[in-house]
Amino acid sequence: MGVVILLVMAAGVAAMLTRKLPTAFALVILAVAIAFLAGAPLTGENSVLDTVIQEGAPALAATMIAILLGSWLGKLLDETGIAGTLVRKIVEFGGDRPVVVALGVLAVSTLVGTVTGSAPAAMLAGIIGIPAMVAVGIPKVTAAGIILMGIAAGMPFELPIWQFFSTALELPVDTVRGFMLKLFPFALAAAILFVLIETRRRGVEHAWSLKSASAKPTSRRKQLGDAPWYALLTPLVPLVLALGLDVAILPSMLAGVLYALVTTTRPGEMNKRLLRTLYGGFEIAAAPIVLFIAIGILLAAVKLPGAVEALEPLIKAVSPQNPVLFVIVFTLLVPLCLYRGPLNVFGLGAGIAGVLIAAGIYPAVAVLGIATSYNQVFGVSDPTSTQTVWSAQYAGVTPQQVMLRTLPYVWAVALGGFCVTAATYL
Repeated sequence: MGVVILLVMAAGVAAMLTRKLPTAFALVILAVAIAFLAGAPLTGENSVLDTVIQEGAPALAATMIAILLGSWLGKLLDETGIAGTLVRKIVEFGGDRPVVVALGVLAVSTLVGTVTGSAPAAMLAGIIGIPAMVAVGIPKVTAAGIILMGIAAGMPFELPIWQFFSTALELPVDTVRGFMLKLFPFALAAAILFVLIETRRRGVEHAWSLKSASAKPTSRRKQLGDAPWYALLTPLVPLVLALGLDVAILPSMLAGVLYALVTTTRPGEMNKRLLRTLYGGFEIAAAPIVLFIAIGILLAAVKLPGAVEALEPLIKAVSPQNPVLFVIVFTLLVPLCLYRGPLNVFGLGAGIAGVLIAAGIYPAVAVLGIATSYNQVFGVSDPTSTQTVWSAQYAGVTPQQVMLRTLPYVWAVALGGFCVTAATYL
């Protein structure tokens, strides 16, 4: 039966890759199929309806709320002009020095990446940052890659990601945070190297305008004017509370929302801005929330006793236990997290992670190392991820061009993550 379940999983991956089904729908259908193949009854204990769907759907509720708060805060950074001000100040400081401008935009992208992910993060840093980099001669593919590498450098400090891995892998937030701190130097070093190498290796291209860039968002930010200097500290507020003062994730993010509001908004306008940006945050968060509902359902299915019993011998047979072999095998498998592949943690990869833990093949913290390392690759180089698509299209290039340019750097980040995992947890 384990072989049949793996074949069903392969069919699910094919459906996602060929876009026959949206990822969330494919994961739910896959979860129900796995549950029935594992011998789960329709209702009752360890059943399809009561366990997989009823208990699985809200299993990642804390992550969904964190995603909503991150989207809300991102919307505030946009509407209040905080993100735009950060980028403009960096560009003004850099002048006509391409490397300085690129490193400055990278720094802003990293800050934004700690607040929110996906396309909203790319937009916050890229709407002004990409045209500014192209204007000083940075090639378009490199400009898009800098935005993505910056977001990925901030990803180890993205609080919703902490919440997701904590809930999905049933690990304390402190454990997730501890590994993310170890992963961050690799992500930051790769991002800086990308800027230093690619801006010099590709030379200067004098492309003074972007065909795909719309003037409307930029002009709106100019009308807003610069946000106060103290409001620019907003992205640091949740980090300081969660990382420095050990405040829980959701209160830390709420504090960031309130700080952004108080430092940029007149008292009489606060209520309207709060509601407007909250509703805007719901629109941004809707798609990932649906995906996390589906992931919760899939995790519930693969953790059923029948599924674990069927899959354990197969997965154990192909899972390396030797630390050196562990690093080699999982490094070679990096491409499988691209194009919504089977190791994409926001797809079938979440189910595989659940099986690895439920079957006792690896300790949960080692699975955390695998998943977060692959996530660094997916977040930058996957041509199907929304941030990659937006950045590439806005810069006037293809997502595949961005993938080829950035993949060697994030592959090295994943290698670093696997080395830390093998040395520490195996």
